[in-house]
Order: sequence, then structure tokens, then C-alpha cells
Amino acid sequence: MPDTPDKPDTASFRGWWAGRPPAAGAAVLATGIISIGLHLTDHEALSRIALVLASLAWLGLAADFVVRLMRDRERWTRQAGTPAGLTAVAASTVLGTRFSELGWQGLAEALLALSAVLWPILLLAVVRHWRHRMAGGVFLVCVATQGLSVLGSTIATAVGPDWLTHAALVLFWLGIVLYGVSFAHFDLWEVKRGAGDHWVAGGALGISALAGAKLVAAHHVNPYLWNDDDQGVLRATTGALLVLDLAWYCVLLVTEAAWPRPRYDVLRWSTVFPMGMTAVSALSVAAVLGVSWLRGPGQVLLWFAVAAWLAVAAGAALAVRAAARG
Repeated sequence: MPDTPDKPDTASFRGWWAGRPPAAGAAVLATGIISIGLHLTDHEALSRIALVLASLAWLGLAADFVVRLMRDRERWTRQAGTPAGLTAVAASTVLGTRFSELGWQGLAEALLALSAVLWPILLLAVVRHWRHRMAGGVFLVCVATQGLSVLGSTIATAVGPDWLTHAALVLFWLGIVLYGVSFAHFDLWEVKRGAGDHWVAGGALGISALAGAKLVAAHHVNPYLWNDDDQGVLRATTGALLVLDLAWYCVLLVTEAAWPRPRYDVLRWSTVFPMGMTAVSALSVAAVLGVSWLRGPGQVLLWFAVAAWLAVAAGAALAVRAAARG
């Protein structure tokens, strides 16, 4: 008899794609931040390859986001109420930041506008469903808010509207407040049993430090944004946020060694993103605050993040292959 057609495999793959959790958006976050890190370390060719991969993944997830909104409103609403739903905002801001660094300000501004529209809708939906003892995804309320701050200050530095920098400053302080509120809802036992998103507890501090570094850099470009005392507070806060992020990084590495979790899980993309974000934050703070010795550790941390990305990508490829085979 002839071989069975490939239709069942295609159906299996479609079923896998349809059953994908919202947390899969962290793959865009992880790949986008790796692209930014490679750009900061002058590996431009690799950075653009990562950017292409992140952009393709973003387009696929964006199309799926719209289809679910139009065809399955109940499921869309249910998933939008989870912290992972905010990866739509966070991923868009990370991509927008990389596009702005390339000089593609129109595209970056479009992603900023889209993120600014989605952010309050998804943020309110998530906060309404908060409960005590949540997983690490709870910190995505901070990540999405600080992502808007990072993108806003990046565009403002390149293009020049002061109001956008001041808006980014407000979002920066709001993001810090949201981190504190998120920490109050975070189950600390997740560092032992979490499947990967517990790393966002550190990554949220990393993107907060990056937001602070972007604001400090904006003041260097335009010294009339705020006074020197405010700039001093901003510099001190940025440095403190990076120290806390590095402390979380060390704690999380120790817990990974004490309680190994070697199996692939889609939440592992939420491990890669904080690893990459810590590296990018260290590199950015080193440049903006003039702490040159930080650049070396930042580069080392970046290659740790790249290795983690490759490992998780291999796990994801095997998962897709298994789904395609049914």
C-alpha cells in the first residue's frame, strides 16, 4: 500500500500551535534581547540574524493574537488575564528598541504606539486576576512597563521630543513600584520548583536598570531634561537596580544547581530573556555610568545567554518535530 499522506502530521502541528500557551511570546523577548546584546558587543551580523528570527516569530504570534481575538474571544480574554499575556507588549518594545538602534524610527514608533495601546488593557486584565503566591510571570507587569520606558527614551534620544522622555521617566518609577507589588505576590518557593519563568524575578530588575541607563543617557544628550540632583538620584537608582539584578542572577544559578530542571519547557524562554537582559543591562550601565570594568562581565554573561538560547531553541525544535510527527 502507498504511504499515508502527511495530512495527520500537519494536523498534529496545527494542534500543537493552537495549544501553545501565551508564555511562548517570551521566545521573541529572549531572541530580541540577544540581538541587542550582540549589537552592543559589535557582533552585528549575528545580531541581525537574531533580529530576523525575533521579527518572524513576532509576526507569527501577532497574527495568531488577532485570529484568536476575532474567532475565539472567550479564550483570548482568558489568556489576556494571565501575566504571560503581557509578553505581547514586552516583546514589541524590545523589538522596537532594536529597530530604533538601527535608525528605523518609523517602525520603532509604530511598535511604541501599538504597545502603548495594549499596555493598559492587558495590565488591567492581569491585575484583576492577581492572587497570592503566584509564579514568576507576575513580574511581567514590571517588564512590560519598563519596556515602554526603554523604547520611549530610546526613540526620544534619537528623535528629540522631550515629552516622550518625561513619559518614559514616569513609566520607569511606575515600573519599580509594580516590581514591589509583584514581589509581594510572588511565591518564593518557585525558585525551587519553577519551570523557568521564576527567572523573571531577576529579569524585571534588569530591564528596570536598562530603563534607568537609557534615561541617564537621554540627559547626557539633552542636559535640560531635569536638574543635576534628579540625574544623581537616577544614576544611583540605576546602579542599585543592576546590583539587585546581579544578586538575583547568582541566587537563581545556585537554585538551578541545587534543584536541576533539565527537561525542556516553553517557560524556559523566560529563563533566557532574564539572562540576556542582565548582560545587556550590565553593558549599558557600564557605558552610561562610566563603569568600564562592568563591560567584561557583561560580555561573559551575554555568551552564557547565547548558550542558553541555543539549548532552549534545540529543545523547542525537538518539541515541534515531535508534534509534527503526532
